[in-house]
Amino acid sequence: MKIKFLFLLVLISSIAFSQDKTTAPVFKKRVLESTEVDFLASYYNQEGSKSAVSGGIGSEKLTDIASNIVVAMPLNDDDVLTIDLGISAYSSASSSNINPFNSTGASSSGGPSGTPWQASSGASKSDQLVSIVANYSHSSDSRNFIWNTDVSFSNEYDYTSVGFGGGIATLFNEKNTELSLKANVYLDQWRPIYPTELDEYSKYGANFLNQGYFNGVSVLDQNGQTTTNYLPSAFQTVSGVNRNSYSASVGFSQVLTKKLQFSIFFDILQQQGLLSSPYHRIYFADKANYYIGQAQYINNYESSTNSGVYKLADDIERLPDSRFKVPVGARLNYYINERFILRTYYRFYSDNWDIQSHTATIELPIKLSDRFTVFPMYRYYTQTASKYYAPYETHLSTERYYTSDADLATFDANQYGFGINYTDIFTGTKIWKFGLKNIDFRFNHYERSDNLNANIGTIAFKFVMQ
Repeated sequence: MKIKFLFLLVLISSIAFSQDKTTAPVFKKRVLESTEVDFLASYYNQEGSKSAVSGGIGSEKLTDIASNIVVAMPLNDDDVLTIDLGISAYSSASSSNINPFNSTGASSSGGPSGTPWQASSGASKSDQLVSIVANYSHSSDSRNFIWNTDVSFSNEYDYTSVGFGGGIATLFNEKNTELSLKANVYLDQWRPIYPTELDEYSKYGANFLNQGYFNGVSVLDQNGQTTTNYLPSAFQTVSGVNRNSYSASVGFSQVLTKKLQFSIFFDILQQQGLLSSPYHRIYFADKANYYIGQAQYINNYESSTNSGVYKLADDIERLPDSRFKVPVGARLNYYINERFILRTYYRFYSDNWDIQSHTATIELPIKLSDRFTVFPMYRYYTQTASKYYAPYETHLSTERYYTSDADLATFDANQYGFGINYTDIFTGTKIWKFGLKNIDFRFNHYERSDNLNANIGTIAFKFVMQ
């Protein structure tokens, strides 16, 4: 998601090049006149109370800082090579609770303890994502046909992705009509991380409470009494670690009048392999509860006042190994006058997990001067729940598939934002051999009906080599 958001920012901040129709036939205008460099940075933070790592309750506090450098280089009049290098680093209370126990075992003073409402000191509380994308595009002499191909690679602690794809676009009707086709393949691989208690069970079997991490550690029942009955027999390690994604997209855009333009797109996406997250806990309603920590907090386990006990999982999230997605969308842009432009967007989404969603966005750029534009924006989103979703501790052990990830639940969301864009077509400000062409800043506040709230800030600088 973070990578897609940054790609969208690149597209928004890019500048279209027009052709001079009066030029003699012997001259061909370059697709890209000179090398352009984009520096992008984003800051994201969120708060919530339905952590999937903790089985559907607990802190979702997360902070992410990301940056990208995008270099577009003209190889000749017709060909452009674009390299996008990105890195992001996050700190997450939710993922820290893959190992929620703040001490390493019985040897620590007071024994281990934890809570789904606070970040633990585990190594999984932070991670880094590194990505690189290379895109090569070629335009015909008439500039009415364009093809491109791309390859990508990304890596983080427990996940690696390799992708490749390409597309074609044709323009006709004096470039007032465009038809495009794109296809991509992503071949991903998990390095599964399991919740601590289930990982220990996988190593030592039924007698795991006397070995490894649990050697000398007290397990408590619902009444706070020490017990040896905890046995997560439903848990098995995942049998496959691959996740393959295939997508194809058809787009059509049309200039209807001097003021009105619209576009539509239709995507087909197929995913296969490990589509669940191996570190998302599940608690069954028909199984007894067991804990590690301080017994006095057991009765307040589901409250944020719980600061000292953590429930042991019955299993991990289990989802089908196949998912088929179909999004259909449209854009309509209307030039009101030299000061105002109206931009609208709508998308319908459906998949075979029974999720259906609607997205609507409206943006109103206001041109304050030749160089400055401001744009308020609003986005509304609503979705139905997956048939495999159920809230914390409501799944039954007899089910085949189960998840308590609130991202697959029914919810509505509102996003409010604004942006400021500065453009200097003469690139008056210079840094070494580069002239500053564009600055784009955006801020959005996100509110979801399940109390997840987030703030997103992005800034992008475009430089042109002179």
